Amino acid sequence: MAATLRIQSDWSRALSRDEGEAWLSCRSPGKATLYGSVTRRGLSSDGVPDIVASEGFVVGEVTKKSILISCPHENVSTKFLAPYTSFCRIHQKSITCLDISSGGGLGVSTSTDGTMKIWQAANGEIRRLLEGHVYDVNCCRFFPSGLVVLSGGMDAQLKIWSAEDASCVVTFKGHKGGILDTAIVDRGRNVLSCSRDGTARLWDCGQSSCLGTIADCGSPVNGIALGAADSSLNLGSPENPPSEREVGTEGKILLLAREDKKLQGVGLQSRQPVFLFIGSDAFNCCTFLSSTYILAGTQDGNIYQLDVRNTTGWHLLHCSAGPGLCPGSH
Repeated sequence: MAATLRIQSDWSRALSRDEGEAWLSCRSPGKATLYGSVTRRGLSSDGVPDIVASEGFVVGEVTKKSILISCPHENVSTKFLAPYTSFCRIHQKSITCLDISSGGGLGVSTSTDGTMKIWQAANGEIRRLLEGHVYDVNCCRFFPSGLVVLSGGMDAQLKIWSAEDASCVVTFKGHKGGILDTAIVDRGRNVLSCSRDGTARLWDCGQSSCLGTIADCGSPVNGIALGAADSSLNLGSPENPPSEREVGTEGKILLLAREDKKLQGVGLQSRQPVFLFIGSDAFNCCTFLSSTYILAGTQDGNIYQLDVRNTTGWHLLHCSAGPGLCPGSH
């Protein structure tokens, strides 16, 4: 496994002034982590920062928005990009979930400050405050229209909001524990949720009702992802005819990232298990790369790539010191 080169997250701010300093680390599995720093000494005639690194690290190309750093001892190099822009006034504490509308105009985010807000993606201007959950809001995402938001909270409630006037138009109740992740089926007539209660459920937005429990794992389900299954994959057959209220569930596979170190695939319409993979620690998140390949991250920092047609042939792509929390976009 390759070494991992890191720089502190606010490096561009740290290096925005002369003698500003940012910390570096280079970690290889099974070896002691190498630590160092980069320091800004001034500006060149064309306004590009003059950056030097401490022993063991080398600074390559530097621009106003990027810096290339290498660690020759581990034969690794990384280009770090400065943020395009920063919005510091949307939340007062850590952001726990964020999504951008399909058109790119709006953002929605939740925070440990207890708020959920909709804001302009161009300038960070707050447009709406979404209030109604009790306790923390764990997850939020836009529907494909970009006009509606789905959220789930520690109050075990799933809510649908209007992005235009901040009204809560639908509340789903049925989970017995906090909701940890959600997914939207096609255009959004049906949605999915997973919970600390160990279940993943399918909901009908039009009638505000639960269409069924897709899986009951007996262990918290930390994350889910929905994708179209490869035609060669056997998704099983439903024991009972699906409800006419189910729209777009055929041919879909639902991934479940479970606390009990298991990554599970379930046929969405059939409710039948497709595969079960055991990892090194609790699975926190999962995503589809294609109809056959998936990624999943665990609490101990591993990221697995699997082929859903044959999960015995997995690859460990990365090992870091921190947990894998979000392997991809929604």
